[in-house]
Amino acid sequence: MSAITIFLARLLGLYCLVIALAMAANRRATLAAVDGFLRSPPLLMLASVIALALGLAMVIGHNIWSGGVLPVVVTLYGWTSLIKGAAFLFRPPEASLKLYQAMGHDRHFHLYIAGTFLLGLYLTLAGFSA
Repeated sequence: MSAITIFLARLLGLYCLVIALAMAANRRATLAAVDGFLRSPPLLMLASVIALALGLAMVIGHNIWSGGVLPVVVTLYGWTSLIKGAAFLFRPPEASLKLYQAMGHDRHFHLYIAGTFLLGLYLTLAGFSA
């Protein structure tokens, strides 16, 4: 397994774990922050540009589709970030807010947090045991 795969798995895994735990501990504040963020076109554009840049960096630096589950999951994370950044950049802010509301983040909050936590747990364990 490549050193970059292990590094990114550790980095992304710990990031997802910390974010999931912090959001779970502050549900009301998290939902209010995300709602406010999506209602702020300048913040949305800034985050879109950052997500696009990070996604591009990961896709260019780690576009590995073989060698086991871990490299593929890290690659998918990069592609997801790239696509998400581009989608938010090209989509009108109102459409992003409507999509967020349609996905029911307030009703399914724990489900979304659990997904992030489990991804983080997998990446962290796999990254540190590789």
